[in-house]
Amino acid sequence: MPQPYELTVYQASRQIKDKKLSPVDLARSLLERIDATDKNLKAWVTIDREEVLTTAKQREEEAHQGKTRGLLHGVPVGLKDIFYTAGMKTAAGSKVYADFVPDFDATSVVKIKEAGGIILGKAVTTEFATSDPSPTYNPWNFEHTPGGSSSGSSVAVATKTVAAALGSQTGGSTCRPAAYNGIVGLKATYGRISRYGVVPVSWSLDHVGILVRTVEDAALMLQVMSGEDANDPGSASEPVPDFLKQMAKHDKPPRIGIVSEYYSEKSTSEVWANTQAAIKQLAAAGATIVELTLPGSFKSTHSAQRIVMNVECAAFHEQFHAAQAEDYGPRVRSGMEMGMLVPATKYLQAQRLRRLFRQDMVQMVGQVDVVLTPATPAPAPKDRNTTGDASFQVPWTTSGLPTITLPSGISEDGMPLAVQLGALPFEEGKLLGAAKWCETTLGLQLSPPNYN
Repeated sequence: MPQPYELTVYQASRQIKDKKLSPVDLARSLLERIDATDKNLKAWVTIDREEVLTTAKQREEEAHQGKTRGLLHGVPVGLKDIFYTAGMKTAAGSKVYADFVPDFDATSVVKIKEAGGIILGKAVTTEFATSDPSPTYNPWNFEHTPGGSSSGSSVAVATKTVAAALGSQTGGSTCRPAAYNGIVGLKATYGRISRYGVVPVSWSLDHVGILVRTVEDAALMLQVMSGEDANDPGSASEPVPDFLKQMAKHDKPPRIGIVSEYYSEKSTSEVWANTQAAIKQLAAAGATIVELTLPGSFKSTHSAQRIVMNVECAAFHEQFHAAQAEDYGPRVRSGMEMGMLVPATKYLQAQRLRRLFRQDMVQMVGQVDVVLTPATPAPAPKDRNTTGDASFQVPWTTSGLPTITLPSGISEDGMPLAVQLGALPFEEGKLLGAAKWCETTLGLQLSPPNYN
């Protein structure tokens, strides 16, 4: 019989609905798990235990009365410490925001609460969700980076101190730490999930990310949080389908596009061999494999992303930087100061390159159901002074197309390996279905050895 903290989001929500699991017992199990593990891991930064248990009691009483609010009724969810929470500190991993307490909830937090979810607490982020490392440890090996910027959220999910946590992605900050920690990371289409009430890095690149242990949970969380929001200028008006139903519909052998150029050259031999083995396994199970060619605009996408991110980050932080420059970490400060030096013409050129690249990506991806690549060039580096290499996520973030990361193996050093799948804009249902089929076919659900 599994402990409550071991349950996935879907399992916990079903058991609560069927009155087989108490939300209070689930909350207590997770809090005890945090007490037992987080002193060493440092994944969590703020937890209001009294509020968690009070809310859990309310959800328990509602469940006993047959009143469930939604898909997350009684299920705790973690938040990267850049999501506004009314009355709870949102420090964004920075001295600059050290005492900031919002007076309203981010839209995604509102949606979680409306669905009956319980905010378990805030997970550690790198400073302002950029590249200065966080204090969080990788549970697979403390000498290796956990990734970033959603380091705390990824580690919390990997070590079963919460079944789902929100992250964000401006370059690779959801899918990369998911890969490094052996879990599932989903970045939906740009505009699918509101960023209102999320401390920004770059408003035209930022995405809300989902960190979970199964594709099914990714679909459930996406269902809860999707939808147009008038408070977010980047929010899309695209209708929200039933992602769980769409996932089930597309849970079959997909037509998979693969790209050898760039990815084979940049990947370590171990990562590329693991990716090829995964492709071979998927093909043997019935997937159709199609070799694709990267568009010419791919060559400019990484530099365009960097220019846009630095300029928009500088614009947001300009007033804080003027008064508190010394309170910023060296890498976020350097990025902002570089952004301040970029001419408007270069910024606009970068945005034009992004639009061209998105068009080219849509043409390439449209030839197949999903595109499969390695999730990262290498396993989590043995270096806690870095958050890792985001280059394999950047094309999907820059173009705004949806992508998901899945575990695909273990390295010789005992670190997780992963692949990522990408799809056309607003075709998350097809992406999730293909991912579910790949997840089942590959048959891997990883767990850090000391945190089973």
